[in-house]
Amino acid sequence: MDILIPAAGRSSRMRGEDKLALEIDGIPLLRRTVLTAQVMRMDIIVTLRVNDPRRALIADLDVEIREVPDADEGLAASLRKGAEGAGALMVLPADMPDITRHDLMTMRAQMHLHATRILRACASDGTPGHPVAFPAFLRPEFQALRGDTGARPILQAHAERVLDVLLPGHHATTDLDTPEAWAAWRASQSGAG
Repeated sequence: MDILIPAAGRSSRMRGEDKLALEIDGIPLLRRTVLTAQVMRMDIIVTLRVNDPRRALIADLDVEIREVPDADEGLAASLRKGAEGAGALMVLPADMPDITRHDLMTMRAQMHLHATRILRACASDGTPGHPVAFPAFLRPEFQALRGDTGARPILQAHAERVLDVLLPGHHATTDLDTPEAWAAWRASQSGAG
């Protein structure tokens, strides 16, 4: 079982800032995501652009970094590169700050109970999100993905296998793609404190 953290995007909607280098509690978001994933005691694969400066954010952590030469194609290039290999695969986007260690343990427990199902995290209101865990026999299908639609074609082709796993609140759906999303998330965090 591997965890794939695709991180080869350009943060194009951030208007010049690198969302994965922005800090939460003094920790860059990409590093924070990897540290959260380490609780799973699985191999962690992080996809990055060739010569990506983000490498420095996680260079001292126990992860396998895979460079994606065709990263400009979109998310599919990261997924293809990251999915090379065998075994079950959990895809965890790097820009989801509300995912907790407990959330990942919940997903792992469900993976053990439902080894042949696709497990898709959902917000408490049922909205589909991430992470998404794929059984080992579907891993080769990642090689057919193209463009920037993620693994949606696999989910659609195997809709009968998808099992939703509810996570608290909006953990499964909060991602930080724009300065406005960052500002709103930070405001919600200070309000919660």
